[in-house]
Amino acid sequence: MQRKRIGLLLATLWVLVLLQVQGAWAKTPGEVEPGATLREAKMRGLNGPDRLLSQYRGKPLLINVWASWCGPCRQEMGSLERLAWREEGKRFTVIGISTDDSEPAAKRYLQQANATLNHYIDRALELENMLGAERLPLTILVDANGRVLAKYSGAREWDDAEAARWIGSRLPAKK
Repeated sequence: MQRKRIGLLLATLWVLVLLQVQGAWAKTPGEVEPGATLREAKMRGLNGPDRLLSQYRGKPLLINVWASWCGPCRQEMGSLERLAWREEGKRFTVIGISTDDSEPAAKRYLQQANATLNHYIDRALELENMLGAERLPLTILVDANGRVLAKYSGAREWDDAEAARWIGSRLPAKK
C-alpha cells in the first residue's frame, strides 16, 4: 500500500513538473511569430509624440524591448544608439519599447542615458505580448511591410560586426 502511494505521489509530481516546464516554453498571449505581420498598436511616446506602429511601415524596423530596471537592457542601450546613427543604421529605423510599470522611471532612465531614438511605453502588456517579450531585452527585426523577420533575446553590442551580420543576413539586399 505504501509503495502504491509513493508511486502515485511520484507520478503526480512528474506531471506537475512537466506542466511547469511546458508553461515556461509557452508563448506570450497573442505573440506574433517570425513570418507573421505585426498588428496595429498605438504607442505612447516617452521622449516624443504618440505614434501608431503602422506609421513605421515603408522601412525596416529594429524594435528593442527594454525596462529601466533591467541591467542587460541598460548595457546594450548605447550600442543601439550608435547603430542607429551609423551608415548601416540608415537602412532601418531603431525604436525602443519600455515595459516599465512606471512611466516616470522609464523617462528618468532615458534622460540619464541621453537617448535620441524614439522610445515608447507599453500599455496593459499589449506590445509586450504581441512582440513576445517574456525575457528582456528582446530585439525584433521587422521588414518594411511590418512582417517579423527575426527575434533576438538577450543583450548584445548592436554596433559590432557580429550584429551587423545578424541584421544583414535577415534584411533584403539593398536596391
